[in-house]
Amino acid sequence: MSSVLYDVPGPRAIVRNRILGVVTVLVVLGIVGFFVWRLADTGQFTAQKWSAFTYTNVWASIFDATLATLSAFGAAALGALALGFVLAIGRLSDHAWVRRPFIAVIEVFRAIPVLVFMFLLYYGFPVIGIRMEPYWAVVIALVCYNGSVLAEVIRAGVESLPRGQTEAGYALGLRKAGVMHLILLPQAIRAMMPVIIAQLVVTLKDTALGFVITYPELLFYAKYIGAQPVVGSPIVPATIVVGAIYIALCLLLSFVATLVEKRLRRSPRVTGVAAAAPAAQQGGTDTALIVAQRGGPGQG
Repeated sequence: MSSVLYDVPGPRAIVRNRILGVVTVLVVLGIVGFFVWRLADTGQFTAQKWSAFTYTNVWASIFDATLATLSAFGAAALGALALGFVLAIGRLSDHAWVRRPFIAVIEVFRAIPVLVFMFLLYYGFPVIGIRMEPYWAVVIALVCYNGSVLAEVIRAGVESLPRGQTEAGYALGLRKAGVMHLILLPQAIRAMMPVIIAQLVVTLKDTALGFVITYPELLFYAKYIGAQPVVGSPIVPATIVVGAIYIALCLLLSFVATLVEKRLRRSPRVTGVAAAAPAAQQGGTDTALIVAQRGGPGQG
């Protein structure tokens, strides 16, 4: 027996896969156990190493660092999404004199590492008389890089849609802006939402690069508290605490983004357009497509 993509495993293959799964789990547990043993053997779990986290001021500072991280991420995420839409629309232009400059901007922004961008903004611009706060250096660098990546994501989503949907929109008399706004973008965003979510998680984690230019986010404070000899220089415990906070933030972001994705899937406008456009390609009426775009016969 076989499926479309691969042969259904038989009894021997099932046993072999189970053995490989058990061996993989044991290897992973062994590696984790080794690191935990090394941490315990070097005294990373002693009371002195964790004594710093018994002070209220330390947790207050961690809270402030978390807010700084979220502040930079929030601004960078909104800016990257906005820039991504602008670059993607320019990238999809039918006019070469419009499309090529946008392609050049996207490729340059994607090619420059985020850390190099932050260094250029924070340490390089003062040479030409432009001084920038660490916060803005972090945000601008993240916006430029992630915006260019999201532009390619959105472009790929639009170009992956059947060409007949674009032709159906033009047949109704819509201009390219109308086709893009009413037909293509809603479906492309829904289709590429997992990739957009993944890129936003990357944006959140990349805020940690701001510690190099003294932006007081989570990693910067972890390095600071880990270098204090008064509390035993708890660099490993501080890293564990900060890492746990990053994991929690990323999981929360993924949860919120998943809720947004589900709401988009249940949206009458997106669902109606996705269902009506293929119908129009297969002989459906133009009126049905217009009604689907407007959300139903009772909506103006």
